[in-house]
Amino acid sequence: MAEKLAASVSPQLERCAYFVERKRRFCKMVPARGKRFCGEHGALEEENNRKRIQCPLDSKHTVYEDQLQKHLRKCNSREKPKPVYFARDINAGLKEATGLPEEKQVPIFALSKEELEDLIRKLRKASNDIKSVLKDQTCSHQALQEALNDPKNGDAAFKHLKQQASILGNMERLNLLGPRRCFVEFGAGRGKLSHWVDIALQDAKDVHFLLVERATTRFKVDGKHRKNGFERLQVDIQHLCLNKVPVLVKEKLPAVGIGKHVCGSATDLALRCLVETYANLSDDDRRGGPEAKRLKIERTSRIPTNSPSETCSDSVAENWSPVAGIVIALCCHHRCDWKHYVGREFFTTVGLGVTEFNYFKRMTSWATCGMRERSPLTSTIETESEEHEPHDRSVECSSDSLQGLLTTEERKQIGRLCKLLLDHGRIEYLQQRGYDAVLQYYTDLDVSLENVLLTAVPHQSSLSHSDS
Repeated sequence: MAEKLAASVSPQLERCAYFVERKRRFCKMVPARGKRFCGEHGALEEENNRKRIQCPLDSKHTVYEDQLQKHLRKCNSREKPKPVYFARDINAGLKEATGLPEEKQVPIFALSKEELEDLIRKLRKASNDIKSVLKDQTCSHQALQEALNDPKNGDAAFKHLKQQASILGNMERLNLLGPRRCFVEFGAGRGKLSHWVDIALQDAKDVHFLLVERATTRFKVDGKHRKNGFERLQVDIQHLCLNKVPVLVKEKLPAVGIGKHVCGSATDLALRCLVETYANLSDDDRRGGPEAKRLKIERTSRIPTNSPSETCSDSVAENWSPVAGIVIALCCHHRCDWKHYVGREFFTTVGLGVTEFNYFKRMTSWATCGMRERSPLTSTIETESEEHEPHDRSVECSSDSLQGLLTTEERKQIGRLCKLLLDHGRIEYLQQRGYDAVLQYYTDLDVSLENVLLTAVPHQSSLSHSDS
């Protein structure tokens, strides 16, 4: 069929003569003068005896064998020099905290009724002392009012704007929108959240933005700004050392960690990046003075939880902290990883370990997906297609195996409890390191099923200094 189609059409003038069967058209690349085929398809050139081979760095393209060494020096897939702020696995956590081996990862639908009931019993026991009803902190911000009232925005854009407005509203409530800040957006994507923060700050001075995103991103909006400094850090959060980012080294600015739907273990990596890597700077590193006092962190006793809005203004005004605050919208708990998870100590304290973590993280999908039968014999999980990556197959679960044991509503409640347990481990981690950390709802479920926001500001007592 493809040969008949190729015979019925001809390549465009001064274009490659190779017919691309998958696209049902000729290649549109321009060949060299006097050649019928482009460099990619040059092996088909009748008068050309040179052999083309796959590039060893990327099998998606080919190269002349006699030019391989020259090509490897300039190939776009070659390993590029690491930036100064790259420090391998600096935020990865303990190396010995390995996850559950794949051969021991039994699917949930393969569990017996007794095993599943035992898991749920452990979940409820570990969650007994956790406040399961979160406070509603749905906010808005005037910086987005014009966009929110724009009738040209569709439903999807409107939902994103409402979430961004609430995140900014919560940042304002915690007194985090102000001058002399470096806003670090984790999982920045196009940079829309930083865009609105920049607009909200208006004429604030000494404001910088670091947009952390490991993937290349199209249609970025941060490049349109000229008033404040926007810098993209194309690096995995796992390897990001904020202490070595030039603007932070030079300006000595407190950081505000922000993020809209920071998926799974990326949240844990971001928290460790802020409160362990950056916050543990010595005074000498921060102020250029002699080595002296460090932050006093009360690890032995539980820090009382006061209202963040009450403590933030005092802590920012009277004391300097390397991390002024953290505001991250959480999501995709099924993508968490035990070796990166910051709440391992909490899990151990309540009698849980890597096995329970492995099941609970997959059961979190019950909160946002639900299950419905497609046919009498098969079933699937419905996923929310907002801005998260599709759920892994590891979270799928046969409804037949749960039939008669759990209703759909009970599965949702258990899923929400699993998410709460994982997030509470993060709260405990932050509190032990001197932060007033809180979970709250920041938007309605009809806007996003992932509607929990984590906020943290330095606890006032943790800013007191003692001789080291």
